[in-house]
Amino acid sequence: MSEAELDVRLPAFDDALKALPSPGADVASDEIGGYKRLQPGDTVLYSDLDYPMMRHAMEWLRERRGVLPVRLTIPEPATHDSVLDTYAQMLQRHPRTRLVLLTHLSHCTGLVMPVREIAALARDAGAEVIVDAAHSWGQIDFDAADLDAPCIAFNLHKWIGAPLGCGCLYIRRGSVPHIGPWFGNLEFPADDIRSRIYTGSPNFAAWLTLPAALQLHERIGARTKELRLRALRDHWVREARMLPNIDVLTPDDATMVAGITAFRLRGHTSAADNDAIVSTLLKQHGVYTVRRTGPAAGDCVRVTPALHTTRADLERLLCGLRALTGDKSQYQRPFTHTHSLPDQFQ
Repeated sequence: MSEAELDVRLPAFDDALKALPSPGADVASDEIGGYKRLQPGDTVLYSDLDYPMMRHAMEWLRERRGVLPVRLTIPEPATHDSVLDTYAQMLQRHPRTRLVLLTHLSHCTGLVMPVREIAALARDAGAEVIVDAAHSWGQIDFDAADLDAPCIAFNLHKWIGAPLGCGCLYIRRGSVPHIGPWFGNLEFPADDIRSRIYTGSPNFAAWLTLPAALQLHERIGARTKELRLRALRDHWVREARMLPNIDVLTPDDATMVAGITAFRLRGHTSAADNDAIVSTLLKQHGVYTVRRTGPAAGDCVRVTPALHTTRADLERLLCGLRALTGDKSQYQRPFTHTHSLPDQFQ
């Protein structure tokens, strides 16, 4: 697939921006490490819900650039206003903030961040943002230009359905000089985005699947996928909120959640606690979940529905949650969608 074809299929960027196929969204860590507009004593800001590799890259800037990395905690439970207030307060508290890492859709909890509004706060405070959009493209319906961010990294192997090793990087043309060439890359001109990452010898067999993966994504439709995944999420979450000692870590605000959502069994915050919950759900109920580390309040368990997840799958999950909480009720509420979905997804 050519860069021009990728430009066309990416979610609505204008012609002032440039796309480049990449091995995955983790190339954002390269862009963090290469960010040049930092002086010793400046601050870089990231959150507890950011991806570990990205958090590590922000911390590394202390050694590389002599800056102060600051980690903020996203409120639990989060609301649109509480998230914005948290960033606004941190930017005010650290007036020398020059770079902010934002995760569009958290891999930990599934929280969807108001990226455009936070980016505006950062810009007004004299900072730029780098956005990790590994989980959002294909899980929610959006135009990437709506994020209004100068640098965004995407994955294609998660919710677009391409093989591992497929992703893309966007850098607004005017922002390319803000990021240094990858290890002094001289193969491409200094103003060429291709000098900002190194793909080595890519897996061309994987990249050749991109047209088919993107065509399927377009055939199903981003909006249909978002509604389907959120309807599945809302069904189990609605029941889980009524169970004792279950904390659901994402709000029901449709602008702040998509398909994946995490929960925490109250008082169970360690890795061992949550590994045990994951093991119980899989071995006793046939439901695959994953433990996630990162939230300041403690580890959690992430539930990730797929387009083909069924009512029976969700009922097994709920049965497992009832058993974990000691809830003895065996009632089964009918599966209802919160949105109208195509017949093939009923």
